[in-house]
Amino acid sequence: MLKKFYRSPGLTRWAILEKEVVDEVIFRTIKPRNRLMLELMARGGMRISEVLQLTPSDIEDRKLTLRSPKSGKEREIVFIPQKVADRLKEYINAKGIGSDRRIFPISYTAARRVVNKAGKVVGIHLRPHDLRRHAATYASRSGVPIEIVSKVILRHANLSTTQRYLGTVSDVEAMRWIDNLYG
Repeated sequence: MLKKFYRSPGLTRWAILEKEVVDEVIFRTIKPRNRLMLELMARGGMRISEVLQLTPSDIEDRKLTLRSPKSGKEREIVFIPQKVADRLKEYINAKGIGSDRRIFPISYTAARRVVNKAGKVVGIHLRPHDLRRHAATYASRSGVPIEIVSKVILRHANLSTTQRYLGTVSDVEAMRWIDNLYG
């Protein structure tokens, strides 16, 4: 009985969101602030706390500098798609946000609500970290080497941490990859 009670839990497996679902969540989000936050998490692999700390001075074209990241390093770099970078610059200019002001001056709780509400619009339970996991899984399954997914997109110190993010591969997906490689 005690053995069963103190047994370590197995690895948590999260549902992996398909690209079409994430795209629908983003495109059905009307408010520019909320849409940008979702895109930074889903397309840049950013944590919600990193998104909320961004200032215009952290942005250099498609390269975002994270000050005081979770890793404990002094700085980390996030790369984002050009379209997201352009929309982010337009948003900053339209709102007249000063270079040292937060771009998204809302609380962590409010940001979680934004993400949850965006998921409800398309009928799914969505959490902020689901979007980060999506960024990693989508990149990996699109053929990006796991080292790039780990060190560049997720900014993990160990590959084993990244592997937990990627979820399990379905039989259909495994057969599709084999066909792509050898078919």
